[in-house]
Amino acid sequence: MSGEVAPTDPGRAAAGPPKRPQPPPVPTGVFGAAQGTLGRRLVLRVVALVAGVAIALAMITALATRQLLLQTLDGQLQDVAGMLKPGPESLLLTPGGQPDGTFYVLLHDDGKYADSKLLTDQRGRKLPSAAAAALTEVAADRQPRSVVLPGLGSYRIIAQEISLLPGGQFTLVTGIPAGAVDRTLANLIIVEGILVILATVGAGVVARPLITRSLRPLNRVAAVAQQVSALRLDRGEVAVGVRVPAADADPVSEVGRVGQALNHLLANVDAALTARQASETKVRRFVADASHELRNPLAAIRGYAELTRRDRDQLVPDTAHALDRIDAEAGRMSVLVEDLLLLARLDDRPELDLRLTDLSELVINAVSDARAAGPDHRWELDLPPEPVEAMLDQHRVHQVLVNLLANARTHTPAGTVVQTRLTPGHDQLMISVRDNGPGIPPDIRDHVFERFTRAEVSRARTAGAAQGGSTGLGLAIVAAVVEAHDGSVSVSSEPGHTEFTITLPVRPTPHLGAPNSP
Repeated sequence: MSGEVAPTDPGRAAAGPPKRPQPPPVPTGVFGAAQGTLGRRLVLRVVALVAGVAIALAMITALATRQLLLQTLDGQLQDVAGMLKPGPESLLLTPGGQPDGTFYVLLHDDGKYADSKLLTDQRGRKLPSAAAAALTEVAADRQPRSVVLPGLGSYRIIAQEISLLPGGQFTLVTGIPAGAVDRTLANLIIVEGILVILATVGAGVVARPLITRSLRPLNRVAAVAQQVSALRLDRGEVAVGVRVPAADADPVSEVGRVGQALNHLLANVDAALTARQASETKVRRFVADASHELRNPLAAIRGYAELTRRDRDQLVPDTAHALDRIDAEAGRMSVLVEDLLLLARLDDRPELDLRLTDLSELVINAVSDARAAGPDHRWELDLPPEPVEAMLDQHRVHQVLVNLLANARTHTPAGTVVQTRLTPGHDQLMISVRDNGPGIPPDIRDHVFERFTRAEVSRARTAGAAQGGSTGLGLAIVAAVVEAHDGSVSVSSEPGHTEFTITLPVRPTPHLGAPNSP
């Protein structure tokens, strides 16, 4: 005998009783600013805004500084250009005092090179030919411009027409080094880049605690909503006593309006739950009282019907048949009343009679009873080699097994194989009842654990079984008993394979009550 259960095909439909809703997960992340949270988005937007403003200011400052430096350099260039002393053709005479690196280039009116002078270390020498060739196309418009000369670097130049005797008209190109301006701008950009980085990091460091503090009211409102979402509101007596604090429900602020709306919503939910609980209590009390009151007349009917059996062979056939039907329907009505009473008690979640139970023996006894009740079916057992023990209400769990096996017997044709499997575990155990019958119709597959849900004739062994063979409460009792044990039940079904799976905790949870001694 194997202790393994084949995994459920994910393509098969699964159904079960309503599960307790779980609260949504709380997002977490580095320093509490998880991806997608409002706080994270606000911090990132503040940092991006500060970085954008800092970069824009740095660019404007760099451009303005460059313009000021160029204006100063152009004034100096104009002064240097005016220092030239006209001399003979192809001879440039300078009075001295020009900045180191200043050059003069004299061009004929057709653009051909005439003369040049480069002043370095208070000495004059000819301008390199490559640099001089780069200046032959400069327009003599007296407009300062920036150029990069081969072998010399960045210069600010100006070209003007002059008259030299006896040579006539010439173009004079004057240039002074602009490397100092470039170095100043480079240093300024480096400093500004460092300041932008510091401003961005500082904005992130300062903005995060400020935004976190500003979002605390919203987080408190969210905590209240999450606390309510964890409450079980589907059944039983529920009082939503959680409310948003008055300080966070002030309609003056946006968060306050959200808190005030949530308080109104919770008040309406609380009132609706109170009304629902009162209505359920009335219905439950009516069902319990009515079922209890019906037990006595039903017992009397069954007693009198049993008395008629003594003389039933002396009655006419029609009367005998009617009495047989009265006896059968009275018995079925008794079962229905007992099931309704059991469900009413389970709805109130009474303490279970928990005892250390040999579940293997319980399964064997239930299958043996099913084999006696349905000899035309094939009953199989799959149990682990060692006994499986758990703290359970023995009578209730036995009733669960009986109901599941009776469901398989009633709604499958003769010759169907019904396998019961018990799988132990460390914290929980599983019981599965599987058959190869026609399957559960899709239209009721998701409702099989609801009360008074019955299978159609397609899954019934006979038409009579579908019409009167069950009360429609067997699987509802299964779900209620399993849920009372804090377990779960599910079903997967397709033609040729239907499997009910029960999961039960090995040890009881505290709210089920203290276990009893065996």
